[in-house]
Amino acid sequence: MTAAEQVTSPHAAEVLRELRAYRAAEEAMRRRTRDSMKMGENDLAALRFLLRAQGQGRVVTPGMLSDHLGMKSASVTVMLDRLTKSGHLTRGAHPTDRRSIAVSATPGSDDEVRATLGEMHRRMMGVASHLDQRGAEIVRRFLLDLATAADEVATA
Repeated sequence: MTAAEQVTSPHAAEVLRELRAYRAAEEAMRRRTRDSMKMGENDLAALRFLLRAQGQGRVVTPGMLSDHLGMKSASVTVMLDRLTKSGHLTRGAHPTDRRSIAVSATPGSDDEVRATLGEMHRRMMGVASHLDQRGAEIVRRFLLDLATAADEVATA
C-alpha cells in the first residue's frame, strides 16, 4: 500500500479521527484541571515535573525547569514567584551546590494534583488494562510511530 493509499484508507481516517477526538477530550480535561487549580499550562507542567523528580529523590533547580519546559529563565522566575505565592512550591538552598537554589513542590500541591489528575489516570489505566498483550503492543507501536512521524515533520 502506498503512502497516499494509507492516508486515504477508510480505517486510517477513522483511527486518526478518533485520535483527534481523544486529544480534544484530553485537552479539555487538562484545561478544566488548570482552571480548577487556577494555573496555566506551564505552571501545571512545572508542578508535575517537580513532583515526579521529588518522587525519584532528585533535586530540581530553576535551570532544570527552564530546560524541561523550554522557557527562558526570566519567564521561569516569574512562574516560580507565582507558584510560591499560591503556596504550590518553595525555594530553598540546594543541598550540594551553594550557588544554586532548590525548588520543591509543597505537600499540599501533591495532594491537589493527585485529587485532580488521579481520577483521570485511574480511568485511563482501567481502559488500557482491557488490552491483552498483543493489543497493547499494537497500540504502543502505533503511538510510537505517530510520535516519530510528528518528530520527523518538526525537524524537517
